[in-house]
Amino acid sequence: MSNGILVFVEHRQGVINKVSFEAVAAAQQLGASLGQEVTAVVLGADAALANEVTGFKLAGVVSAENPKLADYTPDAYADAFEKVVRAREPQYVIFPHTYLVRDFAPKLAARFGKGLVSDCVRMKAEGGAVTFTRRLFQGKMDADVVASGGGAVFATFQSGAYRGDQAERGGAAAAVESVAVEVGEVRMQPEAPFQEVKAAVDLTKTDVIIAIGRGIKSQENIALAQKLAELLGGDIAASRPICDAGWLPIDRQIGSSGQTVAPKLYIALGISGAIQHLVGMKNAGTIVAVNKDAEAPIFDIADYGIVGDLFEVVPALTEEIQKLKG
Repeated sequence: MSNGILVFVEHRQGVINKVSFEAVAAAQQLGASLGQEVTAVVLGADAALANEVTGFKLAGVVSAENPKLADYTPDAYADAFEKVVRAREPQYVIFPHTYLVRDFAPKLAARFGKGLVSDCVRMKAEGGAVTFTRRLFQGKMDADVVASGGGAVFATFQSGAYRGDQAERGGAAAAVESVAVEVGEVRMQPEAPFQEVKAAVDLTKTDVIIAIGRGIKSQENIALAQKLAELLGGDIAASRPICDAGWLPIDRQIGSSGQTVAPKLYIALGISGAIQHLVGMKNAGTIVAVNKDAEAPIFDIADYGIVGDLFEVVPALTEEIQKLKG
């Protein structure tokens, strides 16, 4: 008998990963489509972090606790989550598609004789059956996946597939159920979390991105985009050719070999829209494209498109925004 939907809430060093809220939004939509309740699951040594998700519209929050869960290891997480799934017998288990989840979730799903439907970009429920859509070949193709057989279905959702602010808040706080879970031998010992060289900006956290492509023509012209970004309180980014040329640092690159972002506003200047770039920004809230080529692929996904010379459009746009700001 199915007991609804579980959604995994990831955290590191005492901070909940914001993509967990996107997973909550996905689980809530699935629950609404199927008429099922959603319960969040937090793994840790105590219930402190579980209290941070009680404001969402949830049937409850399970805090699976064991001292071995104080630091992440795939062994401990798989053991603990397995206990929760076997006790709850959910129909669906939803995760954010993160490095941590990619590490332990396949191991977890295999314990139930199931595969992991990973990196989904959307889903559709019809007649009680759910079709998950995931991207293949760097976004060149979509594959629709329907899980077969009984038992729980395990699925992860790509960052930006849902927005964290879409997660519905509840009227009353969801109750936290603290559950002591047994964890077996932990063969891996955690080391200090890997830290990349600190980037000038984390583009995944900004609400407005002004991205430039080959159409900017020279490094000196980047100042045009930079001024627009400053006016809008956003950050500058680029397609791969700009970073390959050394005009902007690699941490500003958007795309399959750069960052994947989902800002509220994404303005693409002189970017044609190669698939490798589109997979990194297609989930932005609003996409505005400026390009001289009316047939540029970027216009296929843009909410607003301007066919014109960016050296005419951007100064005019900047001037109008300055007027609005007084």
